[in-house]
Amino acid sequence: MNPLALQLNESIQASSNHIYDMLSKLGKELYYPKEGILSQSAEASSRAKKYNATIGIATEHGKPMHLQVIQEKLSAYKPQDLYPYAPPAGKPALREAWRKKMLEETPSLQGKSFGNPVATNALTHGLSIVADLFVDEGDAVIYPDKNWENYELTFGVRRQARLINYPLFNENNQFNSAGLKEALLAQKDQGKAIVVLNFPNNPTGYTPGPEEGKEIVAAVKEAADAGINVVVVTDDAYFGLFFEDSLHESLFGSLTNIHPRILPVKVDGATKEEFVWGFRVGFITYGHESADVLSALEQKTLGIIRATISSGPHPSQTFVLDALNSPEFSEQKQEKFLIMKARANKVKALLDSGKYSGAWDYYPFNSGYFMCLKLTKVSAEELRTHLLNEYGIGTIAIGEHDLRIAFSSLEEEQLEDLFDLIYEAVQDLTQE
Repeated sequence: MNPLALQLNESIQASSNHIYDMLSKLGKELYYPKEGILSQSAEASSRAKKYNATIGIATEHGKPMHLQVIQEKLSAYKPQDLYPYAPPAGKPALREAWRKKMLEETPSLQGKSFGNPVATNALTHGLSIVADLFVDEGDAVIYPDKNWENYELTFGVRRQARLINYPLFNENNQFNSAGLKEALLAQKDQGKAIVVLNFPNNPTGYTPGPEEGKEIVAAVKEAADAGINVVVVTDDAYFGLFFEDSLHESLFGSLTNIHPRILPVKVDGATKEEFVWGFRVGFITYGHESADVLSALEQKTLGIIRATISSGPHPSQTFVLDALNSPEFSEQKQEKFLIMKARANKVKALLDSGKYSGAWDYYPFNSGYFMCLKLTKVSAEELRTHLLNEYGIGTIAIGEHDLRIAFSSLEEEQLEDLFDLIYEAVQDLTQE
């Protein structure tokens, strides 16, 4: 094993054997090179006053070389904020701005110890980092039966985890914290579990209420009290789009620093929060009381980034940072939030109107981009293909009876027509 990896492992062990035991075999072997092109280039950037012939970019007249056909489209930005490589951890100012945003939006983080966000190539990359750092073959990865299908690829296929699902909702149509607890406590003999909490949930658009949030934290803590090391990943892809009286902050705050056997990991980003899907700017943040543990985890994270994508895209990081610092940012974001909220409210009013009675039920939703119909008369795939072939309408079939609707992608005035046509398509299929 590389001496730098050994040094990081020893630093983690000195502060927390529990965190060390959470690491996968790959996680234990990871490190960020202190010698090599990046470190030597960083040293040269501050000390090479005459000539800097280190990093592999081209310069011209003291600025990054660039094509005018590109720069003329981006003339509001300086070439040095677009064309050079971004640091593997992300632009320092962007990381600071995102940390400040986290503290403002999740007040329960105030006074707690957590790391500086590390920039990722959006949220899928952040989840992949979690998988590499903490998941070995056979490790339990626990998440609800209503989930984003990419978890299976990320944790199951890539890392050969045991994927354990529990029903998202209980008999009262609330978050099934008892199911989560049962799945967690079943890992006592193994002594380790990775939990993924995704709120607002994809595909249902559900976020638990404050009391449900307390139950979730209590379930995780009970597992830790039972001797299970728990990595808790808050997949906060749709964070901030809370339309009703649900939790309005990330559970990362409530989970941070509550138990030595719990390691909260926040995966979030500008992708959906700031409506910049193609920019691919995300973040991964660790919560722990030990600064040495946080530093070592960051170094291992940088090792993964260096070994896979090297660093994230510089232009989009610059664009996001510029937006966060803009005095118009909050007002413009609120405008888009109200549009999304109006769409969600319109969908709920339509579904509660009684005009589609008997065709479907729907899962609770109060946030995010989606809602999910629970079909009662036809299969989801049959309806999906019929809608596509006969009506030119695209939806997502999930399992046998669930049909996901992205109200985020339709105008408010289009929603009634959409659901009327879905209802008509159900009638087509039941009358055949």
